[in-house]
Amino acid sequence: MTSISRRSFGKLAAAGLATFATPSLLHAKDAARLVIIGGGFGGASAARFARINFPQIDVTVIEPQKHFVTCPYGNLLLGGTRTLSDITHQYVALKKRGINFIHDWADAIDPDKKLVKLRSGKSVAYDKLIVSPGIGIKWGALPGYDQDAAQIFPHAWVPERGEQVLLLRKQLEALPEGGVVGFSIPANPFRCPPGPYERISLVASYLKKHKPRAKILALDAKDAFSKQGLFQDAWNELYPGLIEWVPGSKDGKVVSVDIKEKVFQTEFGTRHKVDVGNVIPPQSAAKIAVDAGLVNETGFVPVNPFTFEAVKAKDIHVIGDANIGGPLPKSGFIANSTSKQAVASAVALLEGREPPKDPVYFNTCYSHVGDDYGISVVGVFRPSDKGFIETPNSGGVSPRGPLAETKLQRKLEAQYADSWYASITKDAFS
Repeated sequence: MTSISRRSFGKLAAAGLATFATPSLLHAKDAARLVIIGGGFGGASAARFARINFPQIDVTVIEPQKHFVTCPYGNLLLGGTRTLSDITHQYVALKKRGINFIHDWADAIDPDKKLVKLRSGKSVAYDKLIVSPGIGIKWGALPGYDQDAAQIFPHAWVPERGEQVLLLRKQLEALPEGGVVGFSIPANPFRCPPGPYERISLVASYLKKHKPRAKILALDAKDAFSKQGLFQDAWNELYPGLIEWVPGSKDGKVVSVDIKEKVFQTEFGTRHKVDVGNVIPPQSAAKIAVDAGLVNETGFVPVNPFTFEAVKAKDIHVIGDANIGGPLPKSGFIANSTSKQAVASAVALLEGREPPKDPVYFNTCYSHVGDDYGISVVGVFRPSDKGFIETPNSGGVSPRGPLAETKLQRKLEAQYADSWYASITKDAFS
């Protein structure tokens, strides 16, 4: 296999070549082929990391959309402090780096022939495959909730082109005075554990300013959630009397929805009438991972915690929300952090070397809960022979306390959140 060393590559760049403007100079015909399914935080981060650190590898991303709308910061669009363009990112810079993009749907994976079959009818061959397709919605798992129902009760949990979050925003704007906004929150696991509660907070922020007589009814299948104390402190301080959160043990589990009557029905038969409904449905790994037989009974993909190679298929590494990473949360930060270990491991195995040892995976999850009010949770994780483990005494959450004492802390964390978003999107898409 033809290889260009990092030193040689640096000399080429220094000689005046535009950065990856002529990838044919850098990729020999016999270069190993790293193919990546998905252009979100995991896939884009993997592609960029591979291109920078392993110039001898040919990198191709299969992604149907020509730009990426982030789930992080989508809730700020609902709160009215961001627009769709603020959370939309292009692939232009990655293409300039010499990363090949195929804007098509990956419909099937043939692990034996090492092929990805595209919806267009073409196939893409790989030596190593990284699968980062995100989540799939389990349509029908919640009775009454299918793709048509999502046009009445939007989920806004899979961004694609942003249609769902814009639909929910439009519904909030049309909410009648004194109306009820209902949230249906599923049991774990699902994408972004604090996400529903940030959304509740920012919808409350919008309602407080524009629909002060409205109410929020949050029906939750769980009895506890990420950063619960911090969120509930904020709700009491910022939105007193506006939010009612009902845990599963107090009949908070939604078991069916009726889009004609606009009703959420809970486990004990209570029917809750809502004017606007946000259903966060049960989830699994995206369809391509399910169809390829990579998942187990959980609906997600078991992986080697050191390399992210799928347990059920050799030479396929699964990152991001699609894998079973507990206690790693399903977050953009984890997708970005773990993508680099997956790439380094895939290339090492491809070249007959040992994968990097003792990796560390980081997660920081910021949540906006109001104007100049942010909170966070931090975790540090490592792989082990028994799976992923959280490093003892490594993480934590924002300090709690009355707003009078924590106001500066909350303001700073909102600024840190903005800096984090700018940093991670640059790391993935530049």
